[in-house]
Amino acid sequence: MPDNIAVLGAGAWGTALAIHLARNQLNVRLWGHEPDHVERLRALRENTDFLPGFPLAENIIPCTTLGDAIEGCRFVLIVIPSKGFRELLRQLKSLIGDDHVVFWASKGFEIETGRLLHELVEEEMPANHYGVISGPSFASEVAKGLPTLITCAGNDPASTDAFADLLRGQHFRAYTTDDVVGVELGGALKNIYAIAVGAADGLGYGANTRAALLTRGLAEIMRLGVRLGARQETLMGLSGLGDLLLTCTDNQSRNRRFGLAIGQGKNTQQAEVEVGHTVEGLRATRAIFLKSRDLDLDLPILEEIYQVLYEGKSPREAVQDLESRPQGQE
Repeated sequence: MPDNIAVLGAGAWGTALAIHLARNQLNVRLWGHEPDHVERLRALRENTDFLPGFPLAENIIPCTTLGDAIEGCRFVLIVIPSKGFRELLRQLKSLIGDDHVVFWASKGFEIETGRLLHELVEEEMPANHYGVISGPSFASEVAKGLPTLITCAGNDPASTDAFADLLRGQHFRAYTTDDVVGVELGGALKNIYAIAVGAADGLGYGANTRAALLTRGLAEIMRLGVRLGARQETLMGLSGLGDLLLTCTDNQSRNRRFGLAIGQGKNTQQAEVEVGHTVEGLRATRAIFLKSRDLDLDLPILEEIYQVLYEGKSPREAVQDLESRPQGQE
């Protein structure tokens, strides 16, 4: 068991994971890209910007430089929005050796290329073992120490088991798999369908509509995921169905809240400002829509979400067009 771990990303999720890892008696180096924010963490011993109300233990060390953050740490956990993922890898790769293990809790795609995040790691750090963690887990509940279950997926069984052991605690269970693609896709795609469910609720539709969108959304996730190499059992597990249910049904989800604002008549810019944080599903929708076109897949809910977010279609018209589709076998 190592003594130190670097957590790169001092937002709500990165801070919650740092708090949890510190609870597991690890010395946590918590890096943030904004020096002023890191200085507030040091001074206040609390992330008042993104996760207020949770004191930082003494074994959490806020760092302003990547070099300070990874010094003495074999394991690195990246927790930043996907849009900055490659750039961070490029800064990081000159500072680490081949024996470092790189995991991430980021969810999404590289928007310009549609690549999954593990593909970026393979391009930028081809010699390093890597993996992803994902599952139904809100930051505040992890910080509180409430029971949470997640999945760790990696390209090396020993490194994946070792990283899962760092996370495991009295109220935190970490299952392992080698299906990196399945875990990544489940974590990224659920954000898209959470926007759809939120928009339907914002329009005033009821529980029947919510359940229908969840079920048919899962069918689309399975269809796309299997085509891209994911395993069905992964998509039906914690990082797939589990995360989908959580994100679509609880207002702690920023993607659901974004969808609610869209359903209530706000445009994408207004909705994102209202949420106040990065909405991964907004950018993932475009990346996956373009990928689905390349694969010639029929994903009607995804197509309607894309039309609403990027082509100016009204949410109510999108629901009406889904209702008017030809009906067939399930």
